[in-house]
Amino acid sequence: MAKAKTVFSCTSCGSQHPKWTGQCQDCSDWNTLQEEAALVSTSSKPKAARFEGFAPKSEVQKLQEVSVKGSPRSPSGLAELDRVLGGGLVAGSVILLGGDPGIGKSTLILQSLSLLSNDKKTLYVTGEESAQQIALRATRLGVQDADLDLLADNQLESILQVSQSHRPEVLVVDSIQTLFTDTLQSAPGSVAQVRETASRLVRYAKQTGTIVILVGHVTKEGALAGPRVLEHMVDTVLYFEGERNSSFRLIRAIKNRFGAVNEIGVFAMTDTGLKEVSNPSAMFIKREQKDATGSVVLVSQEGTRPLLVEVQSLVDQSSLANPRRVTVGLDNQRLAMLLAVLNRHAGLSLYDQDVFVNVIGGVKVHEPAADLAIMLSVLSSFKNKPLANDLAVFGEVGLTGEIRPVQRGMERIKEAEKLGFRQLIMPHGNLSGARSQNQTVAAVSTLEQAVQKAFE
Repeated sequence: MAKAKTVFSCTSCGSQHPKWTGQCQDCSDWNTLQEEAALVSTSSKPKAARFEGFAPKSEVQKLQEVSVKGSPRSPSGLAELDRVLGGGLVAGSVILLGGDPGIGKSTLILQSLSLLSNDKKTLYVTGEESAQQIALRATRLGVQDADLDLLADNQLESILQVSQSHRPEVLVVDSIQTLFTDTLQSAPGSVAQVRETASRLVRYAKQTGTIVILVGHVTKEGALAGPRVLEHMVDTVLYFEGERNSSFRLIRAIKNRFGAVNEIGVFAMTDTGLKEVSNPSAMFIKREQKDATGSVVLVSQEGTRPLLVEVQSLVDQSSLANPRRVTVGLDNQRLAMLLAVLNRHAGLSLYDQDVFVNVIGGVKVHEPAADLAIMLSVLSSFKNKPLANDLAVFGEVGLTGEIRPVQRGMERIKEAEKLGFRQLIMPHGNLSGARSQNQTVAAVSTLEQAVQKAFE
């Protein structure tokens, strides 16, 4: 019996190699080659799933003759999801939704489809669960009466054939890692299967104008499983994230060809499904303990939405030769840099102290505007001096100790005022425009000035 031919595919770029090597020759990533069966040509397979008849003939056009009128957006039924998508769903777009197992991806999709089915023809393709399991979830969510069509299948050719006859306006595939095509011999979920099935679904969406939503698994590192080329093929990449011990869920746009990236939508997981949180700032800054040391409110910015979150720090004597630097929701390397700035420009030496910094509520903040809040929080814990309860902070700190301005300063100020914060420490470069008479704003240019204003 002849031995089946195999190739080694890179999980990062999708390139194929005849033998295994430690480093991919195309993208230079290490340990990303995986063995799989080589592509087998099957000319006897039907070509009905290619949909050549729906594709308009391509022609050379002048740039100024191309219409730039935006496609009308269709509301998904969930305002928080529409915010992340940039205003709604666009015809012909392909959306990839990733997240940890059990985080609520299928719940989000089912709730949105139940609302979309009132105005649009929808088709929910499930490759992981049976139709009975989907019906049970719909009953729990209270959407069992929705006009929603289900298809329990994971063969790509069969799905495309049903879609061609059914003609849905919204097609959901849950999940892309369970699909397989007969043109390949590799197992479902392999690099070749994910790349080929996703490519044909993208082609189907563009040729028919169908909105295609793909649900994807994530690896233990938190990245989408499968080749990285999968993220390049789709129009929008959304991550559904949240702590398992918390009821709050965040949906974040990592890539969006029809809107801004880094937008977030906030949901609360309840017994009856996901509930939208219209004012997440009020949720993340609920502080039960007053006058707590090491606690400060940061005015962050997620996309176009200002977001107030609480930053907590704990500085304690270390018994280790190398003191620990632990962050939750923040960049650990940036904390080490900020501690060095504190030592140089504020005279605070923490070489023998453990430093723990946490963003309450499971929010991840990676923008430089969090620098000043982190440093004041660490100072408050080390000095054992609480900061004012009605104080909010934002600003980027440079290596020379200067406080640099950040984007969307006026929106941050208004959000802090709306939630009752009467004191604000911010960069001097953001001090422009009208300010409320009910708010005391301290515009600082150096770290020394910020520390003086915070602890005066």
